[in-house]
Amino acid sequence: MFNKLLVAVFLTTVTLLSSFVLASPVDTYVFKDKVTEIRFNALNKELRCPKCQNQNLADSNSPIAADLRREVYDMLQQGKADMEIVDFMVSRYGEFVLYRPRVSSLTYLLWYGPAGLLFIGVIVVVIILRRKPVKNAQQPLSNDQKNKLDQILKHK
Repeated sequence: MFNKLLVAVFLTTVTLLSSFVLASPVDTYVFKDKVTEIRFNALNKELRCPKCQNQNLADSNSPIAADLRREVYDMLQQGKADMEIVDFMVSRYGEFVLYRPRVSSLTYLLWYGPAGLLFIGVIVVVIILRRKPVKNAQQPLSNDQKNKLDQILKHK
């Protein structure tokens, strides 16, 4: 009985203490108006965390993402425009920081490649279908074939 009580107390203690390990601090920012808060959230969803594989700044818990969120907040408080903030982040971290890379000579393949591959695929399918021989229309059965068919059907 004492052992069961001891195990129950131990498991309860471990469970309660483990919740503190999983807790992470939440960034709290005070905005001067609702528009600035909306811009902040939009920028954080548009910018990618440089450390994380596929997370934006809003979803990432990495320290660099927290620093970048703070940087975005500070730039918004300074009155910078969204494009100025994005340009600053791109100059500092490269195009990788953008979820939607800009259209440039370096990103043409990224933007237009899927449409080009679809176009090529459609052309290949059309070529294959045109080369496929057309099946002859069904010809009526001759009298010999009809008689043979009748015999086969009668035996079944």
